[in-house]
Amino acid sequence: MKRALSRWHARLAAGLDTLQAPLLLAIRVYVSWQFLKSGWLKIGNWPSTQYLFREEYRVPLLPPDLAAIAGTAGELLFPLLLIAGLWTRFGGLGLFAVNALAVVAYRHVLLAKGYEAALAQHVLWGAMLAVIIVFGAGRLSLDAFGGERRRQAASGSGEGRAIA
Repeated sequence: MKRALSRWHARLAAGLDTLQAPLLLAIRVYVSWQFLKSGWLKIGNWPSTQYLFREEYRVPLLPPDLAAIAGTAGELLFPLLLIAGLWTRFGGLGLFAVNALAVVAYRHVLLAKGYEAALAQHVLWGAMLAVIIVFGAGRLSLDAFGGERRRQAASGSGEGRAIA
């Protein structure tokens, strides 16, 4: 009985392992889309963005105009890295920082009664980004493709290798 249960569990694990790459891709695309939308809104109405950073958001340590530029750039650059799966852990860390800073800068609203769902979104995005940071992009990424190319080149089995 114990052996049969172990075999069943091993088959289940092998089947679920095939879902890792598509799940990581889905997480990368979903969380990236949330930030890309925000970045496009900011860049699309820059005077409004500057107003929000000067009057509404409370970004510590940075002057409002610099915070607006840095935040918008982060919301546009890091998601593109995640979607492509290029330098994924770096992109995930960057977007995690943007997300954390958004919570800090807007805490006077996000921590207020009635805004629990908005805060929960940031917590969800942070958890999704933590998965990407810890596990990487998965097989469906430029990181994986580049790693495979490097392994092939190192082993001498790379395609396009010159024949001596």
